[in-house]
Amino acid sequence: MDNTSQFSFSHFFENPGLAVSLFETTQYAWEALPRIDDFIKNFKNSNLSEGYKEINENVLVGDNVTIDDTARINGAAIIGHNSVIGHAAFLRGGVIIGDGVNVGHATEVKHSLIFSRTALAHLNYIGDSIIGSNCNISGGATLANWRFDRKEVTVKTDTERIGTGTEKFGALVGDGSFLGVSAVLNPGTVLGKDCLVFPLVSVVGTYPASSHIK
Repeated sequence: MDNTSQFSFSHFFENPGLAVSLFETTQYAWEALPRIDDFIKNFKNSNLSEGYKEINENVLVGDNVTIDDTARINGAAIIGHNSVIGHAAFLRGGVIIGDGVNVGHATEVKHSLIFSRTALAHLNYIGDSIIGSNCNISGGATLANWRFDRKEVTVKTDTERIGTGTEKFGALVGDGSFLGVSAVLNPGTVLGKDCLVFPLVSVVGTYPASSHIK
């Protein structure tokens, strides 16, 4: 398997929903992240926006969305149908939330894609990342997006490091994956579908589908 197919969006995500066009012409799934802002700005004038309401400039929410009075949204965002943005949650920097997503207490999501029926439990930080459908990010888990040495984030495989061309990239988390309490995905981490990360584990590198990371 070459790197292009190994890191293409279809390798991680069965159904990106309304965000599928972000992955058109990408070789690596993370290349969708810089396209978020333009996608949101154009969304309200597209056929995809049917059933969405613009509650603030470039903040569009679907049907039956609950946003707690203490939650805050800075910048553009799309929040899918039947999703919940909980107490003291913070969305910023361009965020797309799928249908049936729960963003729990004091969780911060920055410039990321979160696909349908995923739960961000509470006290999470999700930075510059893509999380698939039916995932669970347990309390206190972090997807870190910035290397402490401020160098380019790279994706590490068994044989090489692939440059992402950015200083800020968190993780790809494939559909059905589960992160335990206070786990940390370091910048450039890639998890295939149905991975299990045990509590308190610090993770870096690329892991195939159904990996158990202890």
